[in-house]
Amino acid sequence: MAPQDDKTTPPPLPEPLRVPVADSHTHLDMQDTTVEEALAKAASVGVTTVVQVGCDLAGSRWAADTAAAYESVHAAVALHPNEAPRIVLGDPDGWSRQGAREPGGEAALDAALAEIDALAARPEVRGVGETGLDYFRTGPDGMAAQQRSFRAHIEIAKRHGKALVIHDREAHEDVLRILREEGAPERVVFHCYSGDAEMAEVCAAAGYFMSFAGNVTFKNAQPLRDALTVAPPELVLVETDAPFLTPVPYRGRANAPYLIPLTLRAMAEVKGMTEDALASAVAANTARAFAY
Repeated sequence: MAPQDDKTTPPPLPEPLRVPVADSHTHLDMQDTTVEEALAKAASVGVTTVVQVGCDLAGSRWAADTAAAYESVHAAVALHPNEAPRIVLGDPDGWSRQGAREPGGEAALDAALAEIDALAARPEVRGVGETGLDYFRTGPDGMAAQQRSFRAHIEIAKRHGKALVIHDREAHEDVLRILREEGAPERVVFHCYSGDAEMAEVCAAAGYFMSFAGNVTFKNAQPLRDALTVAPPELVLVETDAPFLTPVPYRGRANAPYLIPLTLRAMAEVKGMTEDALASAVAANTARAFAY
């Protein structure tokens, strides 16, 4: 097997960016490396800041502690949309990192949300997320728990003055509706933006940030590229969602913050901007979105 076909080999370092940027959404705790290695490798190609995102209580605690320990790391804390139904209804299959779980009911969700609330007060925590709705894995029975959790996270973000980081999978209409009903926080980030151009116009009108990941480089992702085309440069972010969504030509291998330049260059091409102009915009936007 040729080395370039080996899915376990990390992709090579891309050409460094001339203008440093931030990875607006990554999961260092899921990557096969130390935090020091990941940050050093990223910095060597011009990715000088990362937002470490929690998906459950353990991950959110880790995100806050890691951000406290490293100047170039900021944290976001939340219960992922798929986590809320697991807390309330249980998880007999145990496919999450915690393994099988008993149903805890509404009281268990309240207790978990109270801990997210406490973490959100910490100064190194710049965002509440990833929260939102994910109807891909959750049937109708889990939707109520997801929506209740999402509404609670919106309230937490507003009360602490933090950015709201949204995970939206196959739930665009409900996500936008609940944001309208609850009243959106001042700063909202659609992580791994997955809507079309029409939705991008709705987000732009509301002043929501749209963060694009490596899947914008995928062959079948023309609707995402159309959305990026209409997204105003002052509302665009770039992310890895590492270890997921590795950009072309390394799709299928593990993603990491140091691969941001590949996605950013593809985005610049779509937007008809120079790499430096887009990098400058993205760097300023991420700092504005997460208030650092």
